[in-house]
Amino acid sequence: MSELATMARPYAAAAFKRAKETKSTDKWSQGLAFMSALLSDKNMLALVGNPKISKDKVCGFLLELCEGQLDAESTNFLKLLVQNNRLTLLPSIASLFESYKSEDEGSVNVEVFTAFAFTKEAEKTFAAQLEKTLSKKVRMNVTVDKSLIGGVLVRAGDRVIDQSVRGQLQHMQKALH
Repeated sequence: MSELATMARPYAAAAFKRAKETKSTDKWSQGLAFMSALLSDKNMLALVGNPKISKDKVCGFLLELCEGQLDAESTNFLKLLVQNNRLTLLPSIASLFESYKSEDEGSVNVEVFTAFAFTKEAEKTFAAQLEKTLSKKVRMNVTVDKSLIGGVLVRAGDRVIDQSVRGQLQHMQKALH
């Protein structure tokens, strides 16, 4: 995973820089999400990864599927990825692009894992506390994970806040050994 992110980073950074220059971050975001979704299908990956199919045919096929979904710059970006054999990086590129976009907008996408579902009020309170802690606007994606036993695990970019019972038990286990 980290190797993919390392290879995807220059492409995501270049795409984000261009999107900022042209004031089209939302359009780029939509285009990258569409291409990423298209290439998340196993059959599609097998097809575009088939060495018996020329890059030109792969490119033509993908452009036909993306017709009406991509602007000229996103189309050129897709062609670049095909020519450089980097199509498999699209999900990582899209994810990194969204991270750059959130950072630029002064917000952060946060993955919250909780042992029990939040009430609407508790979710709002928790989001407000996270915004205060992270000093950024927070976009939360909440997932219930019973294996946490209790508490929450928060992932905000590279930062992890583990206030789960499972995490505390693991920490105690390490301390005892």
